[in-house]
Amino acid sequence: MINAILTVALIFFTITVVICLYRVIKGPSLPDRVVALDMIGVNMLSMIAIISLLQRTTAYLEVILILGILSFIGTIAFSKYIERGVIIERKSNR
Repeated sequence: MINAILTVALIFFTITVVICLYRVIKGPSLPDRVVALDMIGVNMLSMIAIISLLQRTTAYLEVILILGILSFIGTIAFSKYIERGVIIERKSNR
């Protein structure tokens, strides 16, 4: 019974990723695209966790951690780019 529920949840997360991918491609503005990319990252984390539960293994937990960190750093970089126009600020020697 629990495997059926997890499989249905995995299908719903896949549908959500496809919808977010549409928003990334067709998004009306850059902030909408950034939010959609962040949402894809969170849904991918959830999908990997469900796959880990279905396979009854803890091998994917490191992947979840690394993907979460990379998703967070990417969202911060995109947000900084939207706000200031640059990602890495360099001080001039003047």
